[in-house]
Amino acid sequence: MENTVLHKADTRGHADHGWLNAYHSFSFGSWYNADRVQFGALRVLNDDTIAAGMGFGTHPHDNMEIITIPLEGDLAHKDSMGNTEIIKNGDVQVMSAGTGVKHSEFNPNEDQRTKLLQIWVFPNKRNVEPRYQQISLNPEERKNKLQQILSPNAEDEGVWIHQDAWFHLGKFDKGVTAAYDIKKEGNGVYAFILSGKLTINGQELETRDGFGIWDVTALDIEVTSDAEFLLMEIPMQL
Repeated sequence: MENTVLHKADTRGHADHGWLNAYHSFSFGSWYNADRVQFGALRVLNDDTIAAGMGFGTHPHDNMEIITIPLEGDLAHKDSMGNTEIIKNGDVQVMSAGTGVKHSEFNPNEDQRTKLLQIWVFPNKRNVEPRYQQISLNPEERKNKLQQILSPNAEDEGVWIHQDAWFHLGKFDKGVTAAYDIKKEGNGVYAFILSGKLTINGQELETRDGFGIWDVTALDIEVTSDAEFLLMEIPMQL
C-alpha cells in the first residue's frame, strides 16, 4: 500500500536483559534498523516487561516528550523535579524533558511483573522547562469508541505534550467499526495493536503489529475480533 509502513510484531527489535524484556518498534539501544528510526515525530515505541522488584536506574533525558502507558502492574517513578509517584494500568504519564531531567522507573511489586509502553515523541519546542503530568483514565470511555489520552492542549482530554499530536485508545468488540479523522493536515497515524485483530484502511493487523499511514484524511477501522489498540497521530515533518 502507498504511504504506509507495516511493522509485524515478529519483526521488532528484541532485548531480553532478564529483569527487562523489551520489544522495539523503532531503533533503540543496541538494535538498529536504518528503515525504522522513526515515524515522523514518533521516535520510540517500546513494549517493555519489567520483572518483579526490578527497574531502570536513574538516567537522563532532554528535548523529548516521554509518554508511559502501563498495561499491567505498577511502576514507581522518581525524578529530578521532585516527583515520586506510582503509575498503574489505567494511568498515562508524560514528561517533557526539555532542558534536561533525570528519572528512575521501578517495579515496586515483589510478586508480579509490570508491562508498559514507553513512547518518545520529538517536541516542537526545544529547551522548555521540564514538566511532569500523570492522569488516571476511565477505561469505560474507550469501550467501542476512541478515548483521547493525549493532545497538544492542556484543556483537552488526556495529558498534553509540546507537539501537534493526538493519541487515542480503543477497546472494541468484534464486528464494531469506527472512523478516525486526521486532526491536522500533514499528520500521519501510527497504530499499535495491543490485542486482537482489526483492519485499518484495508490493512489487516493483529496483536502487537504496528501500522503507519499518511497522506490520508481519515481512517476506516473494522474490528475482526475483540481488540484493543492505540492510535498515535503524529506530525510527519519535524
